[in-house]
Amino acid sequence: MKETRNDFTRRHFLTAISGMGGIMLLKSFQSFALDETDPRIVAIIKKTIAIDTHNHIDVPLKKEELPGPAVELKAEMKKSGLSAICMTFAVDYQKLTYEGEAYERFMNGLDAMDKILENNQIKRSYNLVDLKKAHKSGTPTVIQSVEGGHFLEGKIERLEIAYQRGLRQLGLLHDNDASVPLGDIYTNPPKFNGLSDFGKGVVKECNRLGILIDLTHCSDAAINDALKISSKPVVVSHTSLNTQLGQNPNMAKMMMPRLISKEQAKIVADAGGLIGVWRHLTDSPSMYAQNIKAMVEVVGVDHVCLGTDTKLTPAYRSPNANQNRPNNANQPKRFGERTNEIWESQHSGYFYTVVEELLKLGLTEPEIIKIGGANFCKVFDLATKGHN
Repeated sequence: MKETRNDFTRRHFLTAISGMGGIMLLKSFQSFALDETDPRIVAIIKKTIAIDTHNHIDVPLKKEELPGPAVELKAEMKKSGLSAICMTFAVDYQKLTYEGEAYERFMNGLDAMDKILENNQIKRSYNLVDLKKAHKSGTPTVIQSVEGGHFLEGKIERLEIAYQRGLRQLGLLHDNDASVPLGDIYTNPPKFNGLSDFGKGVVKECNRLGILIDLTHCSDAAINDALKISSKPVVVSHTSLNTQLGQNPNMAKMMMPRLISKEQAKIVADAGGLIGVWRHLTDSPSMYAQNIKAMVEVVGVDHVCLGTDTKLTPAYRSPNANQNRPNNANQPKRFGERTNEIWESQHSGYFYTVVEELLKLGLTEPEIIKIGGANFCKVFDLATKGHN
């Protein structure tokens, strides 16, 4: 029997990742003094507003669980070499059961993130000026993101409320349909042959407010609808080419609906958009760098960015979700889950590792600076320009 896209759920995805590499041994990362690092790497790190365009910071979504455990976000960002992350979360991991629940989870998640930022003395960046200011001062910063428009529940006016709370990047779709769907998810059978009418309205409202649109999880038809409608460039923050399938055929088969074709990647790039390369289907830093280079060869160096789909901080799981599962710090790490510990052969923080591997492949300093963050800064600026 032929498998359908509906067979590839988030649960299958995470279960497979857990099984592929087992539980990673915890490795302590030493601080990397500048004189112990290749000077070319140091120079690029200093010059780059390095951004992970899709990094999950897990937070509690229930009022009674706020504010959640303390996390060392600033320390992990410093270790990584990243200047900023698009700090994201999703509200549909657990089934939504009543009207208003998605919005409650969204607002609770923002409250929890407010506390994390306060405790780590980190501020949100709302535009390119903020990103540049933070980078100049050597202070990590975040761009607030959410994965999926579930919180809207058909009420487009909530987008402006979210904007006022700091939202500057919106992933239109995630794994499950919102109560009022925005469009076709790439792992599900199509219902709208693209975006729904509500989804099209959300794209226009994001343009009006100054929110960057992330089209990951969208079907090709939904991506193309958004590109026709949007007056601003977009990002597909975390995917890879469907020709870069790694070493494990079973994993590759499961991942295939989540990967982008060369043809579709060129459509996004031709519209001025960006494609973020994630760490999935890579067993080593060198393989990850090769995936980045492969994307560059297809769409050009001006249309590639980094979007790991990892977590800088520990996973958070609601203690009420499953009483048999211990919470947070006691949870085993999934293979490749933590940004600074993606690969067992990784010997430094994430962006330090990426720069090193891209240099080995022959990419130049200007090219790495573009991929590392300059490309995203340009698109983020165009999406937010003229807004507070």
